[in-house]
Amino acid sequence: MNVDPARTDALLLTCDWNAEWKRLQKARRRADDAAWWDSRAKHFRPKETSPYAQRFLELAAIAPGETVLDMGCGSGTLAVPLAQQGHQVIAADFSQAMLDTLGEAAEEAGVSSRIQRVRLAWEDDWQAAGVSPRCVDVALASRSIATHDLRAALLKLEGAARRRCCVTLACNAGPRYDAKVLEAVGVSVGESVDYLYAFNILVQAGRAPEVRYLDSLRKDTFNTLEEGVADFARMLEAGHEDKVDELRAYLAAHMVENPEAGQPGPKGKLLGRYTLDHERVVRWAFVSWEPRR
Repeated sequence: MNVDPARTDALLLTCDWNAEWKRLQKARRRADDAAWWDSRAKHFRPKETSPYAQRFLELAAIAPGETVLDMGCGSGTLAVPLAQQGHQVIAADFSQAMLDTLGEAAEEAGVSSRIQRVRLAWEDDWQAAGVSPRCVDVALASRSIATHDLRAALLKLEGAARRRCCVTLACNAGPRYDAKVLEAVGVSVGESVDYLYAFNILVQAGRAPEVRYLDSLRKDTFNTLEEGVADFARMLEAGHEDKVDELRAYLAAHMVENPEAGQPGPKGKLLGRYTLDHERVVRWAFVSWEPRR
């Protein structure tokens, strides 16, 4: 079948991508709120700059001396290494516990004076919180865009930046799922295309976004088979509870000794005795653009 390029272009330009995004959010599980992240903050304290963070900062190409907004900063995966490089950073997050954890990490790294912590959600009044228009050179949102109104979030982020904006969104099964495990027990996992919505919303807003890709490895570990079953069962959506026995059989057949058992993991938690015999790769789309002057 031949595809008419003109019709394809017209669809891309006339489709209301933000309205489609809002419809998509109604069908999804509710995003984790600040209280959930508060309860998890102690597990996210960065011990070192991860390969993901290193690659993100390479792609962000922040010039020496530039100021940065890190929206959805979490426990400081990007904010701390940025401050160590000499940048002044506004680190914003809606979880106070995450900001507190970031403060501890910044204190240990000796960079507290370079990081301004701000409690802030995507839906808040940013200017009232002290994040004024064009207040930084570069604005970032790393794996942190969870909002009903994607267009508003992207343009809010742009409004804070003078030179460059960079965001990452998942573009395969995402960080919550192990597609290999789920497919093995007969549960299909869709591919995330969130970045396509962001890209097309920006195009329709008259911007010229660029897309690059970066991969991060996830290593799930556990100390007993039943601990692994409990952990992986969270990946089963409602209606697939009957797959737990198949999940247990799969994990039993594919669990292997973890040579790094007992060592601190990326989030500070000690790695378990067992892991699986395959790597889980999460692919992220790195979308960057220049703010409209």
